[in-house]
Amino acid sequence: MKYSYFLRLRLLAAALITSAALTPVAALADNSVTVGATTFVNKGLVGIGRMPSNQRDKFGETFGSGSGMSIDESSWTRDGDTYKGSLWLLPDRGYNAVGTTDYRPRLNTIDITFTPVAPGATPPAGKEQSGVQATLADTMMLVDDKGADTTGLDPESGVRAAAGDMPPLPEATNGKVALDNEAIIRLPDGSMFISDEYGPYIYRFSADGHLMSATQPSKALLPMRKGTLSFASNNPGPGAAAPDPKDPDTGRQNNQGLEGMAMTPDGKYVIAVLQSAARQDGGDSSSTRQNTRAMIYDASDLAHLKMVHEYVVPLPVFKDAKGKTTIAAQSEIVALSDTKFLMLSRDSGNGSMLKGDTSLYRNIGIVDVSAATDILGTDFDGAKPVAPKGVVDPSVKPATLTPFIDMNDNAQLARFGLHNGAPNDRNNLSEKWEAVSLVSVKDPNLPDDYFLFVANDNDFFTQDGFQVGAAYKAEGGADVDTMFQVYQVTLPGLSGK
Repeated sequence: MKYSYFLRLRLLAAALITSAALTPVAALADNSVTVGATTFVNKGLVGIGRMPSNQRDKFGETFGSGSGMSIDESSWTRDGDTYKGSLWLLPDRGYNAVGTTDYRPRLNTIDITFTPVAPGATPPAGKEQSGVQATLADTMMLVDDKGADTTGLDPESGVRAAAGDMPPLPEATNGKVALDNEAIIRLPDGSMFISDEYGPYIYRFSADGHLMSATQPSKALLPMRKGTLSFASNNPGPGAAAPDPKDPDTGRQNNQGLEGMAMTPDGKYVIAVLQSAARQDGGDSSSTRQNTRAMIYDASDLAHLKMVHEYVVPLPVFKDAKGKTTIAAQSEIVALSDTKFLMLSRDSGNGSMLKGDTSLYRNIGIVDVSAATDILGTDFDGAKPVAPKGVVDPSVKPATLTPFIDMNDNAQLARFGLHNGAPNDRNNLSEKWEAVSLVSVKDPNLPDDYFLFVANDNDFFTQDGFQVGAAYKAEGGADVDTMFQVYQVTLPGLSGK
């Protein structure tokens, strides 16, 4: 196993183009890497859980899995070998296999009972996937600043004019603010930051789900068509027209908004990362979209986040099944400090119930921006590309990326009755793993150990679905459960937060 791990790292490093700035990995064991002066340890999977694909929320609609997740640390308790607590699971814009619908954005509360196995141990037969018991406890709708419903519909060419402290907002043809939610930070006062794809914006909602404020990214990331702000993602709703042109000229690519967002452990900063490169930075091609951007915000004033740093972050490069160079877009981040964060990156189009049964890349890496060039306030925040055609400007040093957790490791998955690849059954990992959150193991002998919860976005795939007043069956017979994977990791330094 040790040989195969290092072989994978060497192949990955060889595949990365020059601008990737992959860090040298100082490996102490198969599951340890050192970044700077800090050693991080992956102790492997310690628990799995499922929620059924046909789960419905309290509004009678099909439950929306996990595009974002935040564990309520204040609720987390330990009694012997069992932990209990709750987490918030954020769905995206609803079932949208053939265009978007008027699905109302919402937030789900999940009660968790977790009984982990020891690192490296195998669960008892028949209980491989019952270590995480997850129960839907509540669902809250998210409404705009006037108390009106929001929607998952593509905003097409709609823009709600700026008013007061609110910037221009994505607006669907039905007049509702359009949201495609992707990440969540729950704050101590119960309010929350939610990032979205359409803006790409960071929204702040009150504890009861009312929109309070919105933060725009730099101008370089705002989607522009023919010189005009256009939030459309080329997923029109029923009877609506596609945008012209279908892709933005500059700014975030369609469906590649603020996929990752997290708050630093000390609560001082919010980090937000674009899913892949902006259009002008190589984001117009899957083979050149490597150089995305991370934005660091001062969160001392929750109503007015202030960007204080901006960096180029390299995404992993790999070969697809046809040998073509492609980029693993990022799906979520977890902040370790104001200079380091975990970043989940993955391929697409492969997984349970899909034509491609074998994922070629799913990895949680460690990003370090401490030696990267801060591009905030430079011409790169405007019209000047920072990585034209995917090549980073020579004046800019990107962040570094170190692979850490291989989510496709079949040796780990097999302990829990799971696998990556054939047979393409319900135990083959699903395509989209997009929600990540950390919580302490509460062991005084292991003060730097945490459980890393990872949840999938099942795209509402079920054969017994109901949304927006109508029943549906996912295309191709797809029936994908919501799943939780839990890793035990050692992350030095967080215990002093």
